Amino acid sequence: MATPDTIPSAAQAALNRFYEAEMAYLAAGGPAGGASFDGMAATLHPDVVMHQAAGLPYGGEWTGHEGVERFFTAMSETWSSLEVTDTEFLTTDDTVAIVLRLRARSRATGREVDMPMVHVVRIQDDLIRDFRPFYWDTAEVAAACG
Repeated sequence: MATPDTIPSAAQAALNRFYEAEMAYLAAGGPAGGASFDGMAATLHPDVVMHQAAGLPYGGEWTGHEGVERFFTAMSETWSSLEVTDTEFLTTDDTVAIVLRLRARSRATGREVDMPMVHVVRIQDDLIRDFRPFYWDTAEVAAACG
């Protein structure tokens, strides 16, 4: 019997394209280095929305390609390092839930957060339409960031 790990769904394939573009963007210097966002934008639906909990330093809804690009700038200004480990992907035809461990260090305070997290990504027309990250403790993230 096939499992989600052996045969990627259309949603997982779309997410993989995004991750490849994100790695290329970051390797090219990301927002601070003036890297082009075009490769990442090509993986995003024109009406994409990045939902972030209101209590976070980068909280709110970031809409469209420009909004997601601004989100990545806000994230890079907030965190000096960010590491994702222990990932597990749960997929359907149009949704991927990523269970993971997040470790990040605040630029402002130097404090580190280390917590479980779930990130739900919805796909439409083979493009990412919606991001919804769920942090284990948003108050801890906000406190770490000062």
